[in-house]
Amino acid sequence: MRTPRVLALGMTLLVLVGACSTGCGTSSAPSTAPSVVAPSTAPSTAPSTAPSEPASEAPKAPIKIGSDNFYESKLMGEIYAQVLENAGYTVERKFALGSRQQRIPIMDAGQIDLVAEYVGSGLGFYDKTKIGSDGQANADALQAAVKSKGLTVLGISPGQDSNAFVVRADTSTSLNLTKMSDLAAVQDQIKWGLPADCDTNPLCAGALKDYGIKYPPKQRKALGACDVPMATALSGKAIDLAELCSTQPAIVQFGFVTLDDDKKTQPAENIAPIVRDDYLAKVDAAAFKALLDAASAKVTTDALTQMGKDVAIDQKDVADVAKAFLTAQGLLQ
Repeated sequence: MRTPRVLALGMTLLVLVGACSTGCGTSSAPSTAPSVVAPSTAPSTAPSTAPSEPASEAPKAPIKIGSDNFYESKLMGEIYAQVLENAGYTVERKFALGSRQQRIPIMDAGQIDLVAEYVGSGLGFYDKTKIGSDGQANADALQAAVKSKGLTVLGISPGQDSNAFVVRADTSTSLNLTKMSDLAAVQDQIKWGLPADCDTNPLCAGALKDYGIKYPPKQRKALGACDVPMATALSGKAIDLAELCSTQPAIVQFGFVTLDDDKKTQPAENIAPIVRDDYLAKVDAAAFKALLDAASAKVTTDALTQMGKDVAIDQKDVADVAKAFLTAQGLLQ
């Protein structure tokens, strides 16, 4: 599973503090030998009828793609790698670099060129005060934060991996729970699974209070957020509500219901590639961006969750899962 994310509650496996450094591949466009033109016998004023030489294709410099040390970060890196390889780029994978704190200095040093970043947690690394529930706003603020470092944030995915409160399907049906606002009326009937640090975490206790929950709840069990024991306890009915992460494979595995955060209390964690500007200067930047934006646009929360199940539970190879996804989306030839 994942390493803990800066904004996730507790030591969550879905929470990223993870990392991507940049390594800059370099290449130059191949030189072409000068064409030899036979002397013309026509008057010098006659227009030339020789066909013009076609414009050379923009260079595709080799690229180094990094990832943090959890499967979802590797999966997104692999998705971007395969899209670029399909377009003729040479990709070097430098996955599992560590946490975000470890990865950022690697990218700053130019050892990788691109990484998939969660815009909320990524922004939080630089300025926690600007994090909000709008993914594009977080991406824009992150861009402002990294501009001076020579980095560009590309388009965000519609899907995100954020903090989530989930219940079993039977609980959702019996108590009519579909959104967080539904909890206040039935809060004393629920056995709550919450991380130990919920008391001091504004994204946990603070969020619950925003929904009219009397904190702490009467029936509470302390478990790690986004961790296997939390999901196991929910499945086994030791608890009725758990804090997980929104793309945690257990949600698909056990058919849990994610409650809608209708008051938008949690930071948006959409995913976007961050690329070094000195790499973009070597390629057709607009074409490069279009390739990755097209891939990001297909990455929904449901797709991330299903791919997470394929990798973490069904033990499928990350590259195979990425290829199957891209092929189904028509992004691989």
